[in-house]
Amino acid sequence: MIDTPATVLPMTLNSPPAHQTATQPATQVPAKVSTVLVVEDTPSEMELMSHYLREEGFSVISAPSGKEGLDKAIAQQPDIIITDVVMPGISGFELCRKLKRTPETMATPIVICSSKKQNIDRLWGLKQGAKAYLTKPYTRDELVEVIKTALV
Repeated sequence: MIDTPATVLPMTLNSPPAHQTATQPATQVPAKVSTVLVVEDTPSEMELMSHYLREEGFSVISAPSGKEGLDKAIAQQPDIIITDVVMPGISGFELCRKLKRTPETMATPIVICSSKKQNIDRLWGLKQGAKAYLTKPYTRDELVEVIKTALV
């Protein structure tokens, strides 16, 4: 979990100005939809996380490996990246380091989501450049709160 207080970002349509009447329809502009790149090698975890995020209104890109996650992050420029730690090939920690050294992704916030619950793992993840560390299992609300807070 993260130690910072949650900030909820508006994910709904903007309200019309007070001076508009029922005969004057409001032009409703949707809030910007944030794109989340989910890097997770376990299909059931990928599906659950993607489902929770889509329900909340996020656009989701998925990558089943660290290598594919790195390639998609550079090519598609998501607003935020959430990654598992234990994956074949490139670990989530290594992915985080690579993303922070790559000009196209160095400013993109990263959330590490892992079953590794030791405080040393959390500290190591943050040292690699992650903005937040979420431990599994997590609730839908915890996932959404961490993502929204990291986007601020």
